[in-house]
Amino acid sequence: MTKSKRILISGASIAGPALAYWLHRYGFEVTIVERAPALRKGGYGVDIRGAAISVLEKMGILEQVRAADTHMTGVYFVNSSGKIEGRLSEASVGNEQGMDIEIMRDDLGDILYNLTKDKANYIWGDSITAIQETEAGAEVRFAHSKPQIFDLVIGADGLHSNVRRLTFGEEEQFKRTLGCYIAIFTTDNYLNLDHNQQLYTIPGKTVGIYSARDNTEAKGLFIFKSGTLTYDRHDAEEQKKIITGVFGSQTGWETQRLLHAMKDARDFYFDEICQIHMPTWSKGRVTLVGDAAYCPSPLSGQGSSLALVGAYVLAGELKAAKGDYAKASVVYEQEMRTFAEKNQKVGLFAAESMVENSHFKILLRNWMLRVPFLMTVMFKMVVKMIAKAAKGITLKEYD
Repeated sequence: MTKSKRILISGASIAGPALAYWLHRYGFEVTIVERAPALRKGGYGVDIRGAAISVLEKMGILEQVRAADTHMTGVYFVNSSGKIEGRLSEASVGNEQGMDIEIMRDDLGDILYNLTKDKANYIWGDSITAIQETEAGAEVRFAHSKPQIFDLVIGADGLHSNVRRLTFGEEEQFKRTLGCYIAIFTTDNYLNLDHNQQLYTIPGKTVGIYSARDNTEAKGLFIFKSGTLTYDRHDAEEQKKIITGVFGSQTGWETQRLLHAMKDARDFYFDEICQIHMPTWSKGRVTLVGDAAYCPSPLSGQGSSLALVGAYVLAGELKAAKGDYAKASVVYEQEMRTFAEKNQKVGLFAAESMVENSHFKILLRNWMLRVPFLMTVMFKMVVKMIAKAAKGITLKEYD
């Protein structure tokens, strides 16, 4: 008997609540367990484009998400004294005017949670410690709650997925590093940025700040190239020391001021820029969705779109298979595999363009950004690549 009715989702960020919405709509009983004690705040702007726009429309929240658009107008590259050396418009980084949406990650999370808080049973401040398949189903043990049996367990718990580790093994075998680390935090919009971003690049390092929430605050940004670092993922102070160690000697532009602001940041985010590549996303009564299965990297801007589409497809295939998870998981992977790979290629491109290796490459980029013809050619190429990836799937109608 492979039919599933009671489903446990690990992770309450983007993929988890989106999946819960569709599963509830199709008659499944859904529980979401989240390690954090409440919705996570902070994070960066994420792009919603292509097929993901259609998913939001089907969920009835497209206009609500569009209303939270950041309305960013462009990116300015500055030198050590703050002089603007080049500019990228929003269109040039793949956003189609009036079509694509950029929204702060926690704003999107709030919308999805409010949509599903009465449709799913949320368990906060807990995590899965073991998953064992039995004749009755998947017996799940938790750090705090009593064990429960579910028909299906879905890992929507991000890049460092706990469900993936418990079921498929350690992260290292699936992680493909892009050779960079990133830190993001909220600070004051002390430069009075008006819906734009400023980036200061030196070989191997980028410092940035961009306005958020209609210019009422800003996000500080540090990105740097590095070999693999060893640190405690749950120790923000240790991570801040890493950033200070890398950027502490840099005196150009706003580096020192942003380092100082970072020390007091309560929503500090730090992680390796990497992707997840797996030969399969399902094993028995366990399936993965979103970053847990096919993370394209934070710099791609495509992670949330992939999560929304993946949630739609997985839930739809479970409905189509009448709860037969073995059948549904095969079709889910067939539908999503090529789409995920196309969007991961965008992540590779983004990582290469965000941190330059040499002064010459920085000068060349800034020069190209000041030559109208070259800008037009380059922008069209980037827009075409991103749009092709974002629309690289034909969504089935499951209702």
